[in-house]
Amino acid sequence: MIPPPRVAVMIETSTVYGRQLLQGITRYLRSHRNWSIYLEQREVDTVPPAWLRTWRGDGVLSRWSDPRVAETLIELGLAAVDLSDRRLPFGLPRINSDDRAIGRLAAEHLLERGCRSFACCAFSGELWASRRTEAFLAALADAGYTADVYESPWLGPGAHVREDERVRIGRWLERLPRPVGVMTCNDVRGIEVLNACQTLSLKVPEEVAVIGVDDDALLCEICSPPLSSVVPNIDQIGYEAAALLDRLMGGERAGFEERFVPPSGVTTRRSTDVLLVGDPQFALAVRFIRENACRGITVADVLDHVAISRSTLERNFRYHLGRSPQSEIRAVQLGRARQLLAETDHPVHRIAELVGYQHVEYFNVVFKRETGQTPGHYRREVRTLGERGPGRWAERESGRLGQGAARM
Repeated sequence: MIPPPRVAVMIETSTVYGRQLLQGITRYLRSHRNWSIYLEQREVDTVPPAWLRTWRGDGVLSRWSDPRVAETLIELGLAAVDLSDRRLPFGLPRINSDDRAIGRLAAEHLLERGCRSFACCAFSGELWASRRTEAFLAALADAGYTADVYESPWLGPGAHVREDERVRIGRWLERLPRPVGVMTCNDVRGIEVLNACQTLSLKVPEEVAVIGVDDDALLCEICSPPLSSVVPNIDQIGYEAAALLDRLMGGERAGFEERFVPPSGVTTRRSTDVLLVGDPQFALAVRFIRENACRGITVADVLDHVAISRSTLERNFRYHLGRSPQSEIRAVQLGRARQLLAETDHPVHRIAELVGYQHVEYFNVVFKRETGQTPGHYRREVRTLGERGPGRWAERESGRLGQGAARM
């Protein structure tokens, strides 16, 4: 009997990122051959483990940020996949979150909320943070905007103590024009910004709309108010890393490759649950659509609810959101449909009714035209991928507010 491969998994378990990587690795192993796992649970910035040089295993999955770990793995000729993201690649095949896509998605999320002033609270000297920040700034530049950036060290002797950091961030926030949309490069930074806002009595999201990254549900929900966050597809990163390592241990030539997995979307919570525009009639129209789209409303129903002409309504939607009122109705309906397809066993005809379509045939046509998939294919795909997170499907799919996030 052939023994299972011996694999060292050098991934921290103290962060949501590390734990979700392990979930993805586990998901791969459930449907493929088993490994004999040795789990090294130290932090990613610690020195290389002494056992590594004499270890007689078959493969390594590593989040260690010290280049000496990669040098040792290359020297020993071990099959290895690098999952670190603090520094430039070390020469091993690497799989990571698409940090640039994350930054763009955060910018799009704030733009959709009508923000016209922007800022970014980041960490200096971190590759993942700089990529997110640069992409956030580039996406805003494409839309004709700039952003103020605050940076400070994350780890090491240069990092500020917590109270000093809160004060520094508070002074920075006080200088910003308001209302302002702020991307924080991770959820921990987001909590720091929210705490500073609370100390300064700045209203969130009315004066400062804040979006983090990582969607650590415990951290995001414990905040006041709860923190919106970009959702990296970390589980999929772990799955793809395990699949790649399996191929390398099977004899596939390693080579250097850096692969990026795009984020899943945005989980919208109270910290960005607002529409920051100076037009109360437009804001009223958006709120009416997001609360009633799945009742089968039409643009005529919206006009009955707000005291403006159809041409003005159309013009305002295209100016603020870049789409028509009818497109907004459809987006909310399809967002809710995706959520129901992913989270329930309702037949498609019932879902069509629940999102405001009288005829399932027309619903099927619209769904495929907008998503490129039939409802049945979409349901099979999301369940095969093992996506998690009840109540988040509509927001994750497009990064815009779903029906359940329309409280303004």
